[in-house]
Amino acid sequence: MTVGFFGGKFLPLHLGHVFAIIQASTIVEELYLVLSHSEKRDKELCENTKMKYVESRVRLRWLHQLVKDMDHVKVIQVEDRYSNEDYNWEEGAVEIKKKIGKPIDYVFSSEHEYEAIFAKLYPEATHFLIDEERNTVPISATQIREEGVFKHWNFLPDEVKPHFVKKVVIVGTESCGKSTLTHNLAKIYNTSFVEEYGRTHCERIGGCDGIMFEEDYPLIAYTQKVNEFEAMKKANKVVFIDTEATVTQFYSELYNHHHQPVLDEVANLQDYDLCLYLEPDVRWVDDGLRFHGEQNVRLTNNRRLKQLLSKNNIDFIPLTGDYNEKLKQSIKYVQALLTE
Repeated sequence: MTVGFFGGKFLPLHLGHVFAIIQASTIVEELYLVLSHSEKRDKELCENTKMKYVESRVRLRWLHQLVKDMDHVKVIQVEDRYSNEDYNWEEGAVEIKKKIGKPIDYVFSSEHEYEAIFAKLYPEATHFLIDEERNTVPISATQIREEGVFKHWNFLPDEVKPHFVKKVVIVGTESCGKSTLTHNLAKIYNTSFVEEYGRTHCERIGGCDGIMFEEDYPLIAYTQKVNEFEAMKKANKVVFIDTEATVTQFYSELYNHHHQPVLDEVANLQDYDLCLYLEPDVRWVDDGLRFHGEQNVRLTNNRRLKQLLSKNNIDFIPLTGDYNEKLKQSIKYVQALLTE
């Protein structure tokens, strides 16, 4: 059985890597993908670039997802503590040979400069170069780090994109324009969005007031998170989300007079890049599911939701004005997020 390996930091994994992996998989009967990582070295590589450091476990998952349907391709990882300047190639080769545990026939790469070191460390193996000039897939991980993932978005595999998607959540009380703004932003940025599942749930049971049970709210929060996860898979750089777990907590208090710690736990696990808060300064619209249209009640509810968000350490940006003003403000903040 012929055995080969293709190694790298995969920081990030890109379509150039994918092309090399596919090519190598057709040459040997057993291919090993070697994730070589060092927290020290990898963080140094991301310093002063336009890409944040990505944990090794995330990169390991990318590789597993990529080749999960390729039975003869195995993923292994080799960790060290070195930087770029003092990396010990000999020590790394020993660890790679130990993990593979079989004679190595091919070492695959896209770098001609590795010829001498591979000849020394793997004398029985053939160094096989794939797309050395990057004519087939004109990209490198260095280029992506230096110029930013969004500039080279189309060179990222589908398994990788969700990690870099920016998550924008839109919150507020009743009838402040959340749903409309979420839909409009998703259309403008040609991307996916997440509807407020709490509303969908209420529509399914026939309303909210007086017929919501305590167990409904964790179900709403969990389903909302699942929908976020699915939307991120299809997102084009940014995803827009209508409502999160703190708002679900707010409605649990409003309709059932019950504060649920489990919803705080969900809220504390959230990680949004931008939270836009819509002030209730537009006309209240009765759509059959709303019951708190009096202005003094709207203002009281508004204060309570802000208190809950602050308690859960969720930083938000208040947006005021009519629908057009809020749209313009939203675009300004989203543009800043995508170009930061």
